[in-house]
Formats: sequence, C-alpha cells, structure tokens
Amino acid sequence: MKPTLVILAAGMASRYGSMKQVQSFGPSGETIIDYSIYDAIRAGFGKVVFIIRSQFAEQFKSLFEPKLSGRIETAYVFQEMDSYTNGYASPADRTKPWGTAHAVLCAKEAVEGPFAVINADDFYGREAFENAAAFLTTQCSEQQYAIVGYELSGTLSEHGTVNRGVCTLDAKGHLATITERINIAKNGGEVVCDDGLLPRTLPLTTSVSMNFWCFSPSFFSYTQAQFAAFLQEHGQALKSEFFIPLVADQFIKEGGTVAVVPTRSHWFGVTYKEDAPQVALRLQQLIESGEYPRSLWS
Repeated sequence: MKPTLVILAAGMASRYGSMKQVQSFGPSGETIIDYSIYDAIRAGFGKVVFIIRSQFAEQFKSLFEPKLSGRIETAYVFQEMDSYTNGYASPADRTKPWGTAHAVLCAKEAVEGPFAVINADDFYGREAFENAAAFLTTQCSEQQYAIVGYELSGTLSEHGTVNRGVCTLDAKGHLATITERINIAKNGGEVVCDDGLLPRTLPLTTSVSMNFWCFSPSFFSYTQAQFAAFLQEHGQALKSEFFIPLVADQFIKEGGTVAVVPTRSHWFGVTYKEDAPQVALRLQQLIESGEYPRSLWS
C-alpha cells in the first residue's frame, strides 16, 4: 500500500496574520503545499489528506482539486473543537481546537495504511519525502514510528521567535525525548529559549522536529486514549494544546521506538509575513537549479 500524506492546515496562523497556507510563492502561483505534494507524489505517496477547518473547505477544494485530480487521491477532514472529545465539556471561553495531535486524530477515518504528517506552511525538500516514504514502506510498524530530523540552525526566523520540538537521541540514534520549546530566537551567537525551561541556550546543531512524522495506523487508537487522558488533566485550561511530541514522548516511555530519519534537504518556512520574500527567493533558486519545473502542474 502506498503511504498517505496528512497535511496540517487547520490553523489560521495568528502570528502571520492571514491564511498563509494558500498564499502563492512559486512563479506559477504555487503554494508551499503544492511543492510538498509534488515531492510526495514523486516519492511514491498515493493519497493526500488535508486537515482543515470546515469553513475553509470550499476554498481548499477549489484551489487544489483542479491541480491534483488524476495525480493523487485526495480527502478533506475537519478539525473542530468537539472532534473526538466524546462529549467532553470544554470551557465556554475556549475558541480553538486542541493542537497538532488532535488534528491528526481527526484524520482517523481517512487514513488506512502508513502515513506521514507535515505542516502546511513548511517546505521540507525532496529528499525528506523520499526518505520518509522509504521508512513508511519498509520499517514502520506498530512499535516503530519516525521523525524527520533537522538542525536547529536552519529553522530559525530573522523576524521573531519560533517554537520547536527539541530532540535528544539515545545511544542507538533513536529519539529519546522531545520537548516543545517556545519563544526560541537568536541572540548574538547563541540560540535562546525564553520559556522558563532549562537549558535556556541551545547549540545550533540541536536536532529539532519540524513536525514531519511517520506513523503506522496504530497511532490513531493510541492517540485517542492519550487524548482522553489529556482532556481530564488539562482540558479546562483555555490554551492547553495536545501536541504530537506529547504523544511521541509517551510512546517512547511505554517501550515504542521513534527512529530519526536523516535528511540533507533544507527546511524553510513562513512564520511571519517578513519571511515570505526569502521563501520565494529560495524556491526560485531551486527552480533555476533544476530541482522543480517553473510550473509544477502544467
């Protein structure tokens, strides 16, 4: 079975100020999502599942169906605040869904085999998809998931702080822990996390998650159980979020393995509006080097 690509596109990206998931960056109007799907198709993925908010469904379908019809199977699922909560009474003032792991859980009915998860607004690179597809088709199992690892130095923004899942590895090179660190920024020659956790400074070579994960379908039932426990413990906190790293960390503690899939691909993304010109420039450079055609879908 060909692996499935699940794209997290439900967030409105409040810091960016617009729906950046559908902003054009390529010379023929391509979004960052277009490049991810293009790379996924040539790496052997057979289906793409968009996780979106229901109010954006028609916008997404009108943008992507004309390009993807006949090229790859598509599905659209909605992340809403009451999805998979089993009637849990969330705070009346809460307005946003429950985070990235909750978003993936919303794709449960649309995914059958091994699958990868990515962010809509990150560019991951061709080799990252090739290596992920190889893992999903040959090594992924109920007891072994994977993460695609990037160096922290290449994932920062010049225009503000970022949040990253900071990874530590065990003696075998597998993921040992992953900790969500927030308010990360360069400060002179250092990288500083202004989040109250230790260590406050991180090496530039620190391995971080850019939310490119590889899972077997067992992830859904495992996550559903973890989500129920999360709601009981943290559900009344207005800004509590159920992140994928929380699930991965618990999976490791209970005896599972999360391999670290290396890649030489360069990540880049749009955290702030000011990042956009640099993204367009880097895509143009990749086109000029022959990595992508000027028009992906023509």
